[in-house]
Amino acid sequence: MSRPLVRALGQGVRWATSLRGGGSAFPGLFMEKLHPRFVAEELGKLPLGVVVVSGTNGKTTTTKMAVQLLRSQGLRVFTNRTGSNFVRGVAASLLAEMDAFGRLDADVAVLELDEAHAVHFVKQVRPRISLLLNIMRDQLDRFGEIDTTRRMLRQVAHATTETVVLNREDPRIASLAEGLPEGTGVSWFGLSDALRPMFPSDDDMRDGLRQVDPGAGDSAVPSAQHPRADVVLEAVNARSVELDVAGTAYEATVDLYGVYNQYNAAGALALALQVLGERADTASLVAELGKVTPAFGRGETITVQDKPLQLLLVKNPAGFRLSLASASAEDYATMIAINDQYADGRDVSWLWDVDFDRLREGGVDMVSGVRAWDMALRLDYDLVPVGTVEPDLETALRDFIAGSGDRPMRIFCTYTAMLSLRKILGGMTHVAAI
Repeated sequence: MSRPLVRALGQGVRWATSLRGGGSAFPGLFMEKLHPRFVAEELGKLPLGVVVVSGTNGKTTTTKMAVQLLRSQGLRVFTNRTGSNFVRGVAASLLAEMDAFGRLDADVAVLELDEAHAVHFVKQVRPRISLLLNIMRDQLDRFGEIDTTRRMLRQVAHATTETVVLNREDPRIASLAEGLPEGTGVSWFGLSDALRPMFPSDDDMRDGLRQVDPGAGDSAVPSAQHPRADVVLEAVNARSVELDVAGTAYEATVDLYGVYNQYNAAGALALALQVLGERADTASLVAELGKVTPAFGRGETITVQDKPLQLLLVKNPAGFRLSLASASAEDYATMIAINDQYADGRDVSWLWDVDFDRLREGGVDMVSGVRAWDMALRLDYDLVPVGTVEPDLETALRDFIAGSGDRPMRIFCTYTAMLSLRKILGGMTHVAAI
């Protein structure tokens, strides 16, 4: 069977599955079986190559920001916008974006990739530039010890042909700068001294020390603790940030929930500068940050019954901690929904590493999800009052909305809980397609 025919069949499969309202990765699986080199061949045609974004936290939002920044500079950008960040998800996205003749209208690909699947991807497609954000304990039942995740990202860094953009404040990420192949450059993004305590690494979360376990082998921190960064987040405010870009000060609006997204903005800007090179207009890139809206479930605000409801994805202690620190509990009606499906991570013991004291004054109105009672017990240990525990998500959501009064609402949720809540909300109000 010819490759054009296989591609056309793949597009047909993609169209058929879309009519059924799902199956976003199935067309990619179809292409993997019949044309294993499909992704590599198509992405190899792009004049500005492939950019990979990976790490434990912030991939989806950072990728969305980077794509918007590059498009604002006139580039045609292909991305796996559905968040299907496996190789077959990239294949499915390609099928969706190609025209009837198999042509992809793009200059560059910017792809969010799951850490484990990024390893397989870079064996097929070597990225020109990669952005590696952080390494936190996340779904350890999938990836094992935290240094296993580091070794995965090390393979991504070593496959990168031009520049690796690294978070200098994460010691495991910073260590990836050592031993890169000759010709691969490093660009850094980082924090001012004043902000470092706000963004703890995994080691800081565990023992309060910015160090890597001496027994962790090749994960030692480089001797230069704080290399000069191209983009430094100097200060954060409610809806704006102060940035130092190559020695020049800028102020940017970043209207996204959570200080961690303000730091993600620094990473996205550092990446965009590397992709654009001399053609970059830094001032307009900084201005464009103010136009970025949240990715689905990452601080996404949905209006329901004329009130705002924010969905906040939580996956690990550091991310949950930063979400909690981003707004006062007294200002919101709060719900927490915890599932333990594969995509969430089966092991939810990480909840015991989150400090929930910030919720003590305002309390939690509703706890739901498969692990609702586990979550309620965890809150009880931190003396956080809980209004209702209702494992069924639909019942819980409707009761939560009805009981929220005039307060804005927020829901902290794991991945599959977020998807279920968006589907339920879609029957009640407008919810953006993903």
